[in-house]
Amino acid sequence: MALLIEASFGYPDRLVRIISHPVIWLGRLIGWLDCKLNSESRSHPARRTAGFIAALCIVAVPAVLAFGVERGLLAFPFGFVVVAAVASTLLAQRSLYDHVARVASALEQDGIDGGREAVSHIVGRDTHALDQAGVSRAAVESLAENFSDGIVAPCFWLAVGGLAGGVAYKAVNTADSMIGHRTARHKDFGFACARLDDLLNLPASRLSALLIIAAAAISKDASALQAWRAVRGDAHRHRSPNAGYPEAAMAGALGLALAGPRIYGGVLVDDATMGNGRSETGPTDIRAALALYRRADLIFIVLVAVLAAVVIAPM
Repeated sequence: MALLIEASFGYPDRLVRIISHPVIWLGRLIGWLDCKLNSESRSHPARRTAGFIAALCIVAVPAVLAFGVERGLLAFPFGFVVVAAVASTLLAQRSLYDHVARVASALEQDGIDGGREAVSHIVGRDTHALDQAGVSRAAVESLAENFSDGIVAPCFWLAVGGLAGGVAYKAVNTADSMIGHRTARHKDFGFACARLDDLLNLPASRLSALLIIAAAAISKDASALQAWRAVRGDAHRHRSPNAGYPEAAMAGALGLALAGPRIYGGVLVDDATMGNGRSETGPTDIRAALALYRRADLIFIVLVAVLAAVVIAPM
């Protein structure tokens, strides 16, 4: 139900203006812990220890609150509908599609400058020097990776641990994006959150790759076989233990070459290439990736519905 609610309505902008967004609330907690516990005067071991304490707080505090909210709401008739609506805020099917589609539209309507500006909102790399192919690849890579991080993973942990499980995952994933970087400030303090995020994303990243392969199998302009070969041959070579799986699947399915060397904060990151197809890409490839993503997401919704029916039927 949470998947269907988010796919249909997303998170309304008006609600953001009124009460903000749960991820923003989590971000405030993480920022507060970073400010209070991550003192630059501390030694490296002390900062790593403080990072483990912060990780415990980042998981436990939101999860306990979410557990209380879920238990309270389920005490009411049809309270599960409200729980599903709350859970939908942890998913990003609609917003992911909209943000990536905006990059394709910007390239088509406003040229390279518009494309660079649009893609800068969804990737962490430097975008000012990207050409059209670089912008397009960045958008497709973000789509593939966030299919796992923003949809499959939170839904997986919602299924495993209820609202508390989904919130705990989202808290860790948000912490990884804020303090999981290997910068001087966060190399030690963010270590625990970064490793925990890698662990929590492991099952979803593999499942996401399989969903993309399944979507390619029912798409006339995609190759499930090449997607499978790319996952088998390239995914494990990605610098991330998880991102390579959906990226390789997307690259193989569409006959593209994704990832490879990229610049973050002025520093060149020499990553492995996913897939052995074309590196010259454009807005058409972004739209092909979006079509494949929608099919993969639909398969996922059906899969979750079937599993839910199997669990509920004996009750």
